[in-house]
Amino acid sequence: MKHIVKILAIIVAITALWIGLLQASVIPPTHTWWLLPIYFVKLLGCYGLLMVGIGLVQFPTCHLEAILLQQDIIEAKGFLKQKGVDVGSD
Repeated sequence: MKHIVKILAIIVAITALWIGLLQASVIPPTHTWWLLPIYFVKLLGCYGLLMVGIGLVQFPTCHLEAILLQQDIIEAKGFLKQKGVDVGSD
């Protein structure tokens, strides 16, 4: 599922909960409408931090890609040396 769909689903759920709390008069009406945008910003920030944290924890190590990249670098250095370009020390 795309992240924007997740974010929109969370926003819709929070809005429905907020309106339900308004209708039930659990939250004083004077605090509801001007606090709602603040809660949305906080929720979006927390969601972003959570996604970054999960991405860092699950960061894949790609051994095969690292080997292929090293081979490409060696190939590029050889090509550049043939053309007379100084590529530095090996």
